[in-house]
Order: sequence, then C-alpha cells, then structure tokens
Amino acid sequence: MKTKQSHWLLIFLFVSFGAVAAVSFSAAQSADASERPNMVGSYGPWLADQVLGDGPARLSFRTGQWKNVEEWRTTARKRLLECLAPVDLGGTPEVTVESRHSYDGLDIEFLSWQLPMGPRTEAVFLRPSGAQGPLPGILALHDHGGNKFLGWRKITRTDDEPWDVQAQHQAKSYEGVGWATEVAKRGYAVLVHDTFPFASRRVLVKDVPRRIRAGGIDPDPDDLKGIEKYNAFAGEHEHIMEKSLLSAGTTWPGVYLVEDQRALDVLCSRPEVDAGRVGCGGLSGGGMRTVFLAGADDRIKCAVAVGFMTTWRDFLLDKCFTHTWMTYVPLLPRDLDFPEILALRAPAATMVLNCTEDPLYTLSEMQRADAMIRETFERAGAAEHYRCNYYPGGHKFDIAM
Repeated sequence: MKTKQSHWLLIFLFVSFGAVAAVSFSAAQSADASERPNMVGSYGPWLADQVLGDGPARLSFRTGQWKNVEEWRTTARKRLLECLAPVDLGGTPEVTVESRHSYDGLDIEFLSWQLPMGPRTEAVFLRPSGAQGPLPGILALHDHGGNKFLGWRKITRTDDEPWDVQAQHQAKSYEGVGWATEVAKRGYAVLVHDTFPFASRRVLVKDVPRRIRAGGIDPDPDDLKGIEKYNAFAGEHEHIMEKSLLSAGTTWPGVYLVEDQRALDVLCSRPEVDAGRVGCGGLSGGGMRTVFLAGADDRIKCAVAVGFMTTWRDFLLDKCFTHTWMTYVPLLPRDLDFPEILALRAPAATMVLNCTEDPLYTLSEMQRADAMIRETFERAGAAEHYRCNYYPGGHKFDIAM
C-alpha cells in the first residue's frame, strides 16, 4: 500500500511539475514574442497587434463579405489605386527603333520612348528569329539589387560581350544567364524596359544639389568603381526620393506601376505579339513590380513573382531594413495585406517562387503570405490556378527555378 501511494505521489509530482514547466515555457515564449528585438523596439508589438492587426484586413476577400471574386476585386482594386495615387503618363508612347540585330537565334530590337517626365526610356525587344504569327508575350521586369546603374541589361544577353557590371550582376542573382533572353528562345516575344529610376531612367548625380550627392558620380559603363559610387549615392537618395514623391501627392509604386503599364502598352501593340496571351515576371524588385502590375492590370494573364513575397507584418517587425522604399504604400495595410495585392488577379494563373534561406524575409511570413493567396484562390474556385514553390538557398532566381 505504501509503495502504491509513493508511486501515485511520484506521478502527481511529475505531472504537476510538467504542467508548471509547460505554463512557464508558454509564458516565456509569449514574453519572447513581445520582447524580442524588432524594427521599432517596444512599439512593435502594439503596432503589429493593435494597429495592423492579425486577422484579415478590411478589404480582404478572406473576410467572406463579398458574394464573388469579381465584386471583391472591383472594390479592393479601387482602394489599391486610391492609395497608390498613380501618376498620369498619357497613353501608349511613340516608340523609336534605335537599332536591330540577330544574336543566338533571336531577332533583337533596341527601342526607346519618351514619357512626360525624365529622360527617354530604353528597352529591348526579343523574339525567335523567323517566328511566324503572333507569339505569347512576356513583360520581363528587372530587379532592384542595389544597382540603379543597370536596368534591362540585368536580365538580358544581347551579344557575346556584356558589360562587366552586367556579367557580375547576372552571376550573383541569375546563375550567370539573362533569363529574359533565355525565355525568348522558348518561343516568346519579350520586352524588357528600364523603369524609374534605373539605367536610362535613373537620377543623375549632376542634376541634384551638391549637398546630397554623397560622393556619387555619373560613371561610364566600364568604370566599376564609379558605378559603385553611383549606386551608393542612389541608395542614400532613396529616402529623399520617397519624401519628394509623397510631397507631390503620389507614391513610388504609383510611378513605376504606370511606367510598367506604358511598357505593357508597347508590348501589346506589337504585331508579333498576341495581346490576349501576355504575362509578366521578375526577381526581387521585379517580383515586387509583378505584384503591383499583375494585381492591378487584367491584361496580365500569367504572373510569376520571384523572391518577393511576404506580409506587412514581416516588413513592420523584422525586414523593412532590407527593402527599398519602392515597396511601401501608405494606408494600404489596413485594407489589404501585401500578398493580397497579387491575389487581386484571382482566378488568373499565378505563381510565387520563394527561397527558404532568403535573408530578405522570414520563412514563417513567406508561408503565411502563401496561405493568404492560396485561400483567396480557393474561395474564388480557382485553387488549381495558383502555385507556390520553395527552393533551398538564398535570394536568387537560378536556372532550376
């Protein structure tokens, strides 16, 4: 009897201690969640929980307040555009063909056009040599990559002698290839353009006051040290550009989205292109541009966002310091979470490619963003039209991807 009592006493103590330990561990976890370092210190948990909130945003399709996806898209896209405050860049620009040549099985045209502000936009159009009939088109969107000296050259090869800075960029992010050139070889008509403020559309050091030049120069393409200085200046200039754009009554996405739409006009107007079969895609800043363009413009029938998918919560607490000012849209987070901008295109074909060790995002928030888009497509009756793939490694768009 005494042995049995001792046995039950031990069990009671073990279970009780385990329960206390579990409570203590849970409390510690809770404390860690609220006290761990974040981008705004002790204000972070309150901003995340009380201002941003943890449930579906006000205009999320996941709230269930809309009868169908079309009704939701009309309402939510209207709000998106209100927050973006897009600029007016007129209609389809008049395009000049600067030169033509053939390379690696492709016919290549170097183009330019003038928008109402800034220098001429430079672009390149690629299609398989001798291709007959209208081809499906792709608007290939270049990345940010901390390199505003380059634009369309980041993702193309148009000859056997790329600029050194171009080859270095492709080696770092694209496993040494120009993905826009490679996809053109597969039977697509591809347009790649410089967008604001990159390459031909970049802000020149000579055009800003001396006090904000930050040691930058306007270099030649073969001046690698000079390009480093320019890109350092351009990085420092981002917060000034953001303040100026907000002071003008617009946003950074409200400028480059419209520039991308004018490029889309150019692509869709080409006789070589089937305007009813047009897609877009890109890595990093190109993925960001894909989110906005594909979410806002129904002409994009297929979209592939690479290396740019997470939540506003991730930006708020952990990762805003790794990202450009080009990402953010004042007031929108209360209405739509970031992945829901892309989900506005449901039920149109959509793909997201993530890397599990990408330092620009937290994996849990990438997965949470994936779940938001997936639920939206499921509610739209189009689960099969959305796919999210995960790959090992860091921030990249390699050949396997």
